[in-house]
Amino acid sequence: MKTLALVLFPGVQSLDVSGPMDVFAEANAFLPPEQQYRLVTIGTAPSPIRASNGQQLVADHTLSEAGTGYDIVLVAGGPQLSAEADNPALSAWLREVAGKVPRYGSICTGAYLLGRAGLLDGKRATTHWADASTLAAQFPLAQVEHDRIHMRDGGLVTSAGVTAGIDLALALVAEDHGQAIALAAAKRLLVLAQRQGGQSQFSPYLAEAGAPDALASIIQRHVMDNLADSLSVENLAEVAGMSTRSFARQFVKEMGVTPAEFVQRIRVDAARNLLEGSELALKTIAYRCGFGSAARMRLVFAQRFGVTPNQYRDSFRISV
Repeated sequence: MKTLALVLFPGVQSLDVSGPMDVFAEANAFLPPEQQYRLVTIGTAPSPIRASNGQQLVADHTLSEAGTGYDIVLVAGGPQLSAEADNPALSAWLREVAGKVPRYGSICTGAYLLGRAGLLDGKRATTHWADASTLAAQFPLAQVEHDRIHMRDGGLVTSAGVTAGIDLALALVAEDHGQAIALAAAKRLLVLAQRQGGQSQFSPYLAEAGAPDALASIIQRHVMDNLADSLSVENLAEVAGMSTRSFARQFVKEMGVTPAEFVQRIRVDAARNLLEGSELALKTIAYRCGFGSAARMRLVFAQRFGVTPNQYRDSFRISV
């Protein structure tokens, strides 16, 4: 039996607490008693602790009596954490925990609490995309990944915002008990499938590009309508009616990424959706999405997700 502790504090995001805990609780239904998770909560303030949505939560233990006898320790996030001062008692406890438990980490903006404890220094970590730049600025010794669902660096595990905590919990269950148990828990929660850790936090298809005649909107429509074409920077500049140099500079200013990166993100996202929802051959998907060949698509998936397209597709096929 593994014991998981989740840290609560005033202003905590309640879904950062209930989402991951429900995953482990549902996993218990498919595990023998001796392999089930024991779930406890630790409060940094006396109970009841009021969450950011007004909900009152009751912790099992206070920080002073919590100890360190856990297998997994996670710190939930909260909307105001980036502006809050350090909690010396919590930081000291987290540093002690990090030296004793096999896995520790954060959900969403809980990464700020790890950073204040010095636990992000020299580590790769992620958080909600809207907080990634602030987190990186506050903790410059950390390597903050701005667009990951969840990730692991040694014993440190971190996730993106809100529902990504569910994905992190499913990944931990899969690590402990196999993908079949994780998928069974996901099905019970009506989560269609576990998102890969390297998957983008948001889809280019859902990005708000601005007014219909804005540069980003024009390019976004052209890319989606002509995904199988070469879509070079020169081609996109011609569509925009600009010189290549001016176009590239303006596009980065508006979208925050280069034109080439933007095109590749859309291609990857289109391929991912086809892998999840169709039985098309890899070479067909690669052609439709503009990769040119299945080999090129495999290389891009390996670089971005750490898995091949076939492995990605297989993660949506496992039956229990």
